[in-house]
Amino acid sequence: MQDSAVPAAPPTPPVSLAALLSRDDLGLRQIAGPPAADVTIHWAHTSEMSDPYPYLLGGELLLTAGVHIPEAAGPETFDFDGYVARIVAAGGAALGFGVAPVHDTVPQGLVAACEAYGLPLVEVEPRTTFSGVARAVWQLMAQARLAELRRITEAQQGLAAAASRPDPVPSVLRRLAARLEGRAVLYGPEGAEIAAAGRDPGDAVRRALAELARFVTGHASSTATDTAAGTRLAAYALGTGRGFVLGVAAPHRDAGDHAVASIAAVLLSLLTGEHPSGTGAARTSALVRLLLGARREEVAPLLGGGEGDGDITRWHVVHARPHTGAADGVSASALGAALGSPLVDAAEDVVRVLVPAGPRSGAGAAPARPAAQPGWTIGVSAPVAPAEWPVADGQAARALARAGATRAPVVRHAERPAFADLVPAGEAEAHARALLAPIDAVPALTETLRAWLSLHGGWDRTAVALSVHRNTVRQRIARCAALLGADLDDPDVRMELWFALRHLPG
Repeated sequence: MQDSAVPAAPPTPPVSLAALLSRDDLGLRQIAGPPAADVTIHWAHTSEMSDPYPYLLGGELLLTAGVHIPEAAGPETFDFDGYVARIVAAGGAALGFGVAPVHDTVPQGLVAACEAYGLPLVEVEPRTTFSGVARAVWQLMAQARLAELRRITEAQQGLAAAASRPDPVPSVLRRLAARLEGRAVLYGPEGAEIAAAGRDPGDAVRRALAELARFVTGHASSTATDTAAGTRLAAYALGTGRGFVLGVAAPHRDAGDHAVASIAAVLLSLLTGEHPSGTGAARTSALVRLLLGARREEVAPLLGGGEGDGDITRWHVVHARPHTGAADGVSASALGAALGSPLVDAAEDVVRVLVPAGPRSGAGAAPARPAAQPGWTIGVSAPVAPAEWPVADGQAARALARAGATRAPVVRHAERPAFADLVPAGEAEAHARALLAPIDAVPALTETLRAWLSLHGGWDRTAVALSVHRNTVRQRIARCAALLGADLDDPDVRMELWFALRHLPG
């Protein structure tokens, strides 16, 4: 069992000796030792020392031209076994012998010693320089590093997506087990297996993994590794302070596997950690009460953060559309955070946010309002009580349409008392129904007339707001004028129609 210590091999990904031998530009040839596919190299080093042991770190392809080996040397004139044994003892991965300028062929004594000690021996032909071999090793390592980073990035994205599912913990374990082609287990504070995913490694491996998980809970190290029945084991203590441990069993351990498992451990730490506040529970309670028939003003205090006016909390409804592409969950949440509210609804191409009205800056001053946000076009409602949230939703939608047409970063619904407030709502609605009856049966006409009047008769801006051609706008406005029998160039007529459109239900 091994806890987290300084690794014996460098942190760079190794390359296969077989990949180096496959380079046609080098002309390398293996003449002794185990198969190249089973040998990995961490770097290349050149030495003509008769004993290179003190200068090796392990994992090297040691390159030599045999300057220290006499010409036509045999076992009686040079200790080939001692030379190779020292390289193997230092952890050398392979030996590359350059033919010329000292030796015309690789000494047979060196071939026999490498075969005896299981050290791969590679012949380097005269045209190939040692610096060229070293450069090829670095190039292969760079390619391996790039592939490793790409694999880690893909794993991170997959694990993050799994963490956002309705069953996040099992989903993360399943994704991790699939990535590592093994088994992933979440252990509880008492060492019990809470959830698991992936192939069953057998009783012996399961017991060893559980023991490794108990080991990290009782030691200062947060990670530990071991091997059981040829299976690589690893345990990660989750940073929740609650005794949870992630255990991983895999048939192999590729470069980057530790990073992938560490990402999963971080996500599981967040999923299993205790939340310091009851905000999330309060919002869940508010949703349940709404579904069971409670009034909006009754559940609004559970959402928190509003500007109080007596017992009434006031809110803004914000509609937002991104400048490029469609909004996803991440960008919508980021917008909500910037506006100071987690109450976000990312639906289709518009993000809606319920934002508490900010505190008043002074006596009698209006509360702070949501500000413009880079990369977004925003429409903001007036501050309203919870009972008026549906009204504010319509205000924000109209403000967003106006912001898009005028290319303004943010448009706010007007808050000051209007002339229309002098007319009782019932009378205003009756007047609107009567005046607009000729076009009320065609929603496209009322919608176009509303947008056209709000944009002061601008054909192009109305076309942009409605996402139609400007000729379509002209045709619809002409149809409205004919059905209503009204001169739409008359400002009094426009004012009366605007008044009616504002009070027309729906």
